[in-house]
Amino acid sequence: MMSYRDDRLHELHGRMRIGIDAGGTFTDFIVCRDDGKIETFKLRSNPRSPASVILAGLRQAAGTRKADVVHGSTVATNALLERKGVRTALVTTAGFEDVIHIGRQNRPELYNLTPSTRIPIVPRSMCFGVQERSYYDGTIAEKPKLAELKRLKIRLRRAGVESIAICFLHAYRTPENEKLVAAALDGLGYLCCSHDVCPEFREYERSSTTLINAYVGPLMDKYLGELERGTRHSISIMQSNGGFMATREARRHAIRTVLSGPAGGVVGAMETARLSGFPRILGFDMGGTSTDVSLVDGHARETMEASIDGFPVRVPMLDIHTVGAGGGSIARVDEGGLLRVGPESAGADPGPACYGAGDRPTVTDAHVVLGRIAADQLVGGEMHLDVERAASAVDTIARKLKLTRVAAAEGIVRVANANMERAIRLVSVERGHDPRDFALVAFGGCGGLHACEIARELGIRTVLVPEYAGALSALGMLLADQVRDHAAGVLNRPDIEREFQRLERVARKELPGAELIRSADIRYEGQSYELTVPWHAANPAKPFHQEHRRVYGYENPEHAIEIVTVRVRAKRSVKKPKLATNASLWSRFRTVRRQRKIHSSGAWRTTPVLDRADLQNRDRKGVVPPVKHLRGPALVVDYGSTTLIPPGWRYSLDKFGNLKITS
Repeated sequence: MMSYRDDRLHELHGRMRIGIDAGGTFTDFIVCRDDGKIETFKLRSNPRSPASVILAGLRQAAGTRKADVVHGSTVATNALLERKGVRTALVTTAGFEDVIHIGRQNRPELYNLTPSTRIPIVPRSMCFGVQERSYYDGTIAEKPKLAELKRLKIRLRRAGVESIAICFLHAYRTPENEKLVAAALDGLGYLCCSHDVCPEFREYERSSTTLINAYVGPLMDKYLGELERGTRHSISIMQSNGGFMATREARRHAIRTVLSGPAGGVVGAMETARLSGFPRILGFDMGGTSTDVSLVDGHARETMEASIDGFPVRVPMLDIHTVGAGGGSIARVDEGGLLRVGPESAGADPGPACYGAGDRPTVTDAHVVLGRIAADQLVGGEMHLDVERAASAVDTIARKLKLTRVAAAEGIVRVANANMERAIRLVSVERGHDPRDFALVAFGGCGGLHACEIARELGIRTVLVPEYAGALSALGMLLADQVRDHAAGVLNRPDIEREFQRLERVARKELPGAELIRSADIRYEGQSYELTVPWHAANPAKPFHQEHRRVYGYENPEHAIEIVTVRVRAKRSVKKPKLATNASLWSRFRTVRRQRKIHSSGAWRTTPVLDRADLQNRDRKGVVPPVKHLRGPALVVDYGSTTLIPPGWRYSLDKFGNLKITS
């Protein structure tokens, strides 16, 4: 555990708060006490029992004291990606049982004549139809018959279902039939209805979102129950939209947590960069299993059109793109003799070869071979690495490609960089943004090792590595607000104001004292997709035209618009860590400068190795002024991350403790 006193980060009032980010390799903890003391530490993740790691960390962090915990969970995400959800059934309108299998007929690979078959999370035999019908205007044409529902309940029980997703046509407009069926099927297991999970039109997206929620919901319910039974702390869950919610909501809406960890990273990167004067950033979060990239142009961007493992998810999410490139990503030579890195990861068990259990080469092993990670460098020296084992693993690649060990290691890093560069281009260049106009904020355990090399390829001149880079996602969870999103489909409805008021009544009841923010999904008449814009009651078209021009490059004020969905966000601020400028030194770090041979920019170089506190100098009043710019090469090490600064790059520590690197 790294413990130090830091007056920049403290609670104004209240009890201890703990942020937890459960990653694929490590689980990060940040403890914020009311006296200004900060503790941050890492534990090895356990994919087979994630709750046990969380509980162990809470005991280590708080002992017998009570704390408010905000937790980023990967339970729902991993269950979906690994297809390890519960046995789930879909109950839908008779005649529409194939909606999940038909999908939208989109072709992600336009010129691939033999695309791989997309396998739904439930087989066709687990899709059941009910004779019912509601119309788009809210008229109920046919109610389900009780006799049919009794027979359906028997069939579902015989099928051994553990969870049921109910999704009827136009239930977003009239939910009575879904409620009737849910009452009839009560007692069969976990139940969720589309009018509660995703009350919006488009039956495929609504069915997919509700079905995924049912598929992973029981696992999240079990996981949170285990946490609550094992601790006395108050636990909240980070959402994909950048806010957190109570566990009772997470049990019901597990679908809202699929990007909870990365969302914490976006919040943390945005807030720390803003203090250093960088409102426009590209977030680059490289952990052990994957890399998450995002773009912030003054504010974090959201999307309603996310896709998880090829299936649409229609809930508000921060716009984050994830690629299978992390410190644990496995390198291999494919059938054509090309070097590939990821997406398969060594994870926490067995982990990279240098961890002492695995034998397959990873990105981390390549860094060990290149001298960028020493045997006693990770987790403040608490974790010893097997350098020889890492070299042997990289040798398997070198032999296949007939390269030297160093060339193979350098190739692994370059391929990983190329994968991550493509991800950054996707969220920037492909969406009309020039990456050179942004600062690259690198965090996660591995982000700093790759940031400057990636920035150089993209033409980015400034790299920012936050002080808490190794646990920034956990810190972001403590900087987040409590948020709850509500929506209603209103296409072709005249009572839009009444729907706004209804949603606001629900929001006030669920989150008393919250700030209420209105928005709407609007499109030009005849368009297929909408833009979400702030609600302008006097002239709803005005913000839509402006956003349409920004996104698509043109607007058409003469064309009629359609208001498709109205949204109300309830946001309640909580007491957060406060960042100030009068920092004290980290008592744990040494101030002795070291040097060692490190391979960077194509050559071995004698490189200074600095603990991050080496860059800080107190004046007589205890204030830490920014130091003068130093020049690379250098390796800057702290408890949770490492930053490689190539030759020619300048670096300094600003007054907020962020490491600023410029070319």
